Amino acid sequence: MKYVYLFLPAIGWGLMPLVIASVKNSTVYNQIVGTVAASFIFGAIVMAIMHPAMSWSLFLLSALGGACWVIGQVGQYISYEKIGVSETMPISTGLQLIGVPLVGVLAFGEWSSPQAKLYGFIGILVLIIGVVLTSFTDRGTSEGNKSNQVSTIILLVLTSLGYITSSSIPKALHGNSVSIFFGQTFGMLVAVFIYTLVTKNLHVWKEKSTVQSGGAGILYAIAALAYILSVQDNGVNMAFVISQLCVVISTLGGLIFLREKKTRKGLIFTIAGLILIIGGAMLTTLF
Repeated sequence: MKYVYLFLPAIGWGLMPLVIASVKNSTVYNQIVGTVAASFIFGAIVMAIMHPAMSWSLFLLSALGGACWVIGQVGQYISYEKIGVSETMPISTGLQLIGVPLVGVLAFGEWSSPQAKLYGFIGILVLIIGVVLTSFTDRGTSEGNKSNQVSTIILLVLTSLGYITSSSIPKALHGNSVSIFFGQTFGMLVAVFIYTLVTKNLHVWKEKSTVQSGGAGILYAIAALAYILSVQDNGVNMAFVISQLCVVISTLGGLIFLREKKTRKGLIFTIAGLILIIGGAMLTTLF
């Protein structure tokens, strides 16, 4: 089963953007509410079945991480509409792969040896080049509109800080992984409720498109739980690197199934960027 756990996160997180993009007549509000509500229900069921121990400090810090995740996910959903899944995912994933290791080094003392620092910073440089290549777009397409692309990349950079914070908080926590996951989903639920309340979009909670978007939430939750189990069976480094293959699934899926258009030159740049992002991820985690 450890190999099932190893590849499930990549499959679940890779298919998640395709499911969201295929829901017709849905807004970002429908998408984020549907995703989060389904994830919370899944987390609550697992919590009820397994009954792990949980302290208030663990719960509150996990919830904070979940709230930060919502910031990153909203930015990603907005970007799907503006520049497409096949461009959003490599950029978003690359930014996270750059940010999370840097937080680990600065805050948690990771990459302690000179060799780890050397490979780690080379990996980050490779990741940056990969992100730049995947952000190349073609003139004459909606994604290639310069003002559209620049504003969306800025949005992704800023909101990816939410993802990076969400991924970094669990490193400071000591507790059952299921408890941490449930705390995150609760924080996600509260953050989304506040988001829809402030933006006066509470009505989306009962709309059909919101329910349909719940499929993405189930995929996210299954992938997240599988990742926790994969870490236990395969180790953090292997589990993390393989999970990042989600970017390949979502990017190629966007091109093939969502029919997002790229010229031959744009496609070459995208594939080259994907290869560098995966290579950079391996350098920052395996060495």
